[in-house]
Amino acid sequence: MNDPLPRIDAPLTPDGLEAVLREVGRRRYHDRHPFHRRLHGGGCTRAEVQAWALNRYLYQAAIPRKDATILARMEDPALRRAWRQRIIDHDGEAEGEGGIARWLHLTDALGLNRALVVSGRAALPATHFAVEAYVQFCATRPLLDAIASSLTELFSPRVIGERVSGMLAHYDFVDDRALAYFTARPPQAERDVIFALDHVRRHATTVETQRAVVEALIFKTGVLWAQLDALWHGYVTGQLPPGAWTPDDEGVWT
Repeated sequence: MNDPLPRIDAPLTPDGLEAVLREVGRRRYHDRHPFHRRLHGGGCTRAEVQAWALNRYLYQAAIPRKDATILARMEDPALRRAWRQRIIDHDGEAEGEGGIARWLHLTDALGLNRALVVSGRAALPATHFAVEAYVQFCATRPLLDAIASSLTELFSPRVIGERVSGMLAHYDFVDDRALAYFTARPPQAERDVIFALDHVRRHATTVETQRAVVEALIFKTGVLWAQLDALWHGYVTGQLPPGAWTPDDEGVWT
């Protein structure tokens, strides 16, 4: 196996488990993907940035759906109170608020037709499959595994900082307002990860549960990686599937 993670053959301490989870991020988080580096380093064309934003919208829009499936299975009111804030963060308390609305500011700024973005009809098939696989994972796997899958947030604040600075430096078609999603997200992610990591550290105490939460995080990194694989295959190498967005679609949908 390429770059295997440490085996868990005996129960780890909470610190030992956290160290393995952080190692998953170090080795498998999508900041290592060539499309990610291309985006942050200024190597993407405008069309590639548009394709990334359009496809990533499906993932952003699915986050409150997957969090709702987790919330529905929480029997402890304290857990529900903590977790429901995630849904509010993305949906907002009113129309035009929240992370999804801020993501649409980005797609608007990139010149994409909002109806096309929201419909999802021009997103890559692999994006649809990856996003729905994540929602179904959180709906059907044990609650502890679903919570652990959110721990990619351990690694996101640093990457968001790189994304904002890199995109502002390299792309004159985005500005601070277009990137408002990313400037608002780090404190939310920090709050969320403190809660989720504490929960996993306290409840994953056996070999079986510790292996399961590590595998859950590996699965989630795969969901993020697969989306960038699809973007690279479709928009960098030019192997677009039928129905996928192209720059010409701007005129069709305005």
